[in-house]
Amino acid sequence: MKKLSVVLAIVTALALIGCASGGGAKGGGGDAAPYSVDLGTLKQVLVTGNSNAVGEATGETVKNRDPLTKKYDDVLLLFPSPIDASGWSRVTINCKYYNGEGGEINQGDGNVMVSMIRDINGDIRGPEMGAGGNIALKEFNVGGFSGAVSGKRGVRVRNDAPISAILFQSSNDVVKFIEVTEIVFHNGDNE
Repeated sequence: MKKLSVVLAIVTALALIGCASGGGAKGGGGDAAPYSVDLGTLKQVLVTGNSNAVGEATGETVKNRDPLTKKYDDVLLLFPSPIDASGWSRVTINCKYYNGEGGEINQGDGNVMVSMIRDINGDIRGPEMGAGGNIALKEFNVGGFSGAVSGKRGVRVRNDAPISAILFQSSNDVVKFIEVTEIVFHNGDNE
């Protein structure tokens, strides 16, 4: 009976250690080095109204040229080629946002949301809440207290298909400009 107790204790300890390490990527890629997206390679494209019609490139990269005109206006950025995120289980995303006069707005909840898109010819907005369908990630409160996506731990990203674009949307009428400052795919903490 003592041997059984010792074996069970060891198995339990190993299981707890495995759970605590967490974050292993699909396909055993948990040891992959973090990948920081080269922001200079992003290409901003226009989105027609509230449709999913992706238009021409604006020539801008990480910050929209023209002010956003209303809540949930889009800043859509294409990656130079789709990112195979299967080696990472988490992503950290940070940005700055500005008012109509160009003054930086303090980071906080209710300012900006972000979605990661698999196919730019599909539904680029996805479900109202959370990932699903064509959306690998949907997070609110970028940079805010509740915005886990901006913390060093980041958030889990659905990594079952390559990611082609990232969509930022203003969550209030005050945000007129959004500037991306960091996109890092990683396992564990983003150090």
